[in-house]
Amino acid sequence: MTKTGKTDAPVLSTRELNRATLARQLLLRRAEGDPLDAVEHLVGLQAQNVKPPYYALAARLAGFRPERLSELLADRAVVRIALMRSTIHLVSAGDCLALRPLLQPVQDRLFRGNQGKRLGGVDLARLATLARELVEEQPLTFQALGEALRAHWPDRDRQDLAMAARAALPLVQVTPRGLWGRSGPIAHTTAETWLAGRPATESEPPDLPGMLLRYLAAFGPASVKDMQTWCGLTRLREVVEGLRPRLLSFRDERGVELFDLPEAPRPDPETPAPPRFLPEFDNLLLSHADRSRVVSDAYRGRVWQGNQAFRSFLVDGSVRGLWRIETSGGPDGPATMVIEPFQRLSRAERVAVEDEAAGVLAMTAPEARHDLEIAKA
Repeated sequence: MTKTGKTDAPVLSTRELNRATLARQLLLRRAEGDPLDAVEHLVGLQAQNVKPPYYALAARLAGFRPERLSELLADRAVVRIALMRSTIHLVSAGDCLALRPLLQPVQDRLFRGNQGKRLGGVDLARLATLARELVEEQPLTFQALGEALRAHWPDRDRQDLAMAARAALPLVQVTPRGLWGRSGPIAHTTAETWLAGRPATESEPPDLPGMLLRYLAAFGPASVKDMQTWCGLTRLREVVEGLRPRLLSFRDERGVELFDLPEAPRPDPETPAPPRFLPEFDNLLLSHADRSRVVSDAYRGRVWQGNQAFRSFLVDGSVRGLWRIETSGGPDGPATMVIEPFQRLSRAERVAVEDEAAGVLAMTAPEARHDLEIAKA
């Protein structure tokens, strides 16, 4: 850590930022404890698909069993709902109720910029009331919900109508969607109904400063732009300025101001970072405006293509390649982990990667024969 000539704020190198973020993401050393504690510490997990939260926790928790996260979903201790950036996240029941009102502006803005343009003249308040009645009577897929709403607006697209309901209401995905080893339709009801009838207005009062402090605990040090990228809200500078007396100030190597909690870990940059296999859309890779702390500019285009992200793995704390699991012949058939490194792995790195891959294979296909293929870089 050095001083910059322009300000007294210390400069954090990219490697220092990497180790600080990995420590808070539970990726330097796996944490002990229950998945619910980890989900709350991380302020939720990306969950557009079913498996990513399981792989995300397997990379972060010692002795993680996917069945435990399934139990939490079945018990409604965690839920799947559109939150940060209006994308599906798996969060605790308490965070579902507390965060959804804070992030309502994100839902509204993205809806207005998309389906809202095609729903001019539709009474959106009436639509929300009707949609609530429908999904609280029984969970519905968006296809079924949109079709039911078309009875009132027959000249409108059912998907647009369903997305209007999604933007207006805190719709959670009901189980069995999201359970490990099971499948089910993506059906929705309101958070209030799914979570024992507790209305969001009776949960913890909306606390935007508190949400940003939690972000720093899980993702910091970070800039205001990083915070906005993570949650999708805009104009957060004033809120952060109000928190300044409680925060430390740093700068990155580009001179961007970063904020952090005084008590948060900032490990030595030479702290070893073991290999970790991350799911597609992992929070680590999506929660900063400047992602260079975890993926080099040279590799960004290989991790994402448009809106599609791929499963990646870390070596020495940075993204070094992609991975996938190929299965055939049912649960007893072979399961092959295919690893595609972006650059040559040293002998020690390869051994460590193979050891970590074995754990991922054992969780994914416990009854199958396991194979490992590492492509040439």
